[in-house]
Amino acid sequence: MNAPLIDPFARAITYLRVSVTDRCDFRCVYCMSENMTFLPKKELLTLEELDRLCSTFVGLGVQKLRITGGEPLVRRGIMTFFDNMKRHLDSGALKELTLTTNGSQLERFADDLYAAGVRRVNISLDTLDEAKFAEITRWGRLPQVLRGIDAAQRAGLRVKINAVALKGFNEEELPAITRWCAERDMDLTWIEVMPMGDLGNEDRLGQYWSLRDVRARYAEEYTVTDLAERSGGPARYVRLEETGQKIGFITPLSHNFCESCNRVRITCTGEIFMCLGQEDVADLRAPLRSHPDDDAPLEAAIRAAIDRKPKGHDFDYSRQRLDGQMPRHMSHTGG
Repeated sequence: MNAPLIDPFARAITYLRVSVTDRCDFRCVYCMSENMTFLPKKELLTLEELDRLCSTFVGLGVQKLRITGGEPLVRRGIMTFFDNMKRHLDSGALKELTLTTNGSQLERFADDLYAAGVRRVNISLDTLDEAKFAEITRWGRLPQVLRGIDAAQRAGLRVKINAVALKGFNEEELPAITRWCAERDMDLTWIEVMPMGDLGNEDRLGQYWSLRDVRARYAEEYTVTDLAERSGGPARYVRLEETGQKIGFITPLSHNFCESCNRVRITCTGEIFMCLGQEDVADLRAPLRSHPDDDAPLEAAIRAAIDRKPKGHDFDYSRQRLDGQMPRHMSHTGG
């Protein structure tokens, strides 16, 4: 049996996030610039290469695979990849295959995703106001996303809403979004805005709304109980006793969650980032393409990368400046 992936801080790497495309049909202001230059298609891993790469990680002990983008469902032929990954679910080697999506394509693909073994999806949605949705996504249409959520629930997919907490934008919507998720039996996770990408006209410091404040807002209206539950990601959870719903908080700024980090991220070009908040990167595309019939060099490159995984990131807003800011856009590493 292959030895599992263990980083220098004795953390087992069991969770892989893979971006299958840098392209998206939205241009969310905290994720990418309005006029993005996307990668030439020849630089992207093929679907066959993505399969081989993910399968190698599964062989090394990865049990949870999350597909991201850009928007993963705009990648041509992507359902072929999902269908092929199902073999690892069927064998029991992979415990969960899931994706993060903006919801725009779920009306088309929800049933196919369920057939491929996907049981949960995370949908990014920061506002229920149609005009504000168009503003924050630049190109998005809220009704299309809402139809996608309907389709996902009809197909049997468990839906979790991911909302980025943005000061001065969706603060007043917290009660409405929470009630809406409760009524539809959807989990809700709030995420602090991260200092990533060329800021341009976007003021990350001005947008930053600490989730400590979000939790305090909940405590004004609900009985809030901390939960010990962990989902394999960075979220910490509470239960609102009056509704019974679970609320997650992803807090890279107000609370560093790195001590239990069990994941790495791979870009659509085959780069592996050992930490979302660090620039250290390793190339897996070269051994993947140079040795098409031998996985040993690829496995060696993966192990060498894991050996460089840092203890944590440097994101910090506490001194009222953007310490730890990353120049790459969030869409590059897939969140």
